Amino acid sequence: MKGRISDKISEIEKFLEELESSLPTNFEEYKRDYKIRAISERYFEKIIEAIIDLSFMIVKEKNLKQPEHEKQVFDILKNEGIISEILATRLKDSKGMRNIIAHEYGKIDDELVFGFITKEIIRDANEFIDLIKKLY
Repeated sequence: MKGRISDKISEIEKFLEELESSLPTNFEEYKRDYKIRAISERYFEKIIEAIIDLSFMIVKEKNLKQPEHEKQVFDILKNEGIISEILATRLKDSKGMRNIIAHEYGKIDDELVFGFITKEIIRDANEFIDLIKKLY
């Protein structure tokens, strides 16, 4: 299992690197260029999905209670002292944003998405990876 966890961490790091290399310099560029928006949103989705996959791997490897739904996996990791309450909340928020983007619920707020993509997911994914690396 530890090999799979390490592989998943490497996958997230690769997605983060690819996201960062394709990020626009500012919101206006993001809003204007649909290709940049599409690339950024897709990497955001891939990063969140990989973080959820990694979280489930940890739950399984540590023989923790199985979550009833995906967002609950972050609460389980928080309750086990693996991640902080703040990080758990931020990752749940990112999962919610990922669902909005992926399923196009209503009109997407480009400025809000831009903030998640350019600031929050990079910070949160790196913090999550650092915490998981300390476990293994």
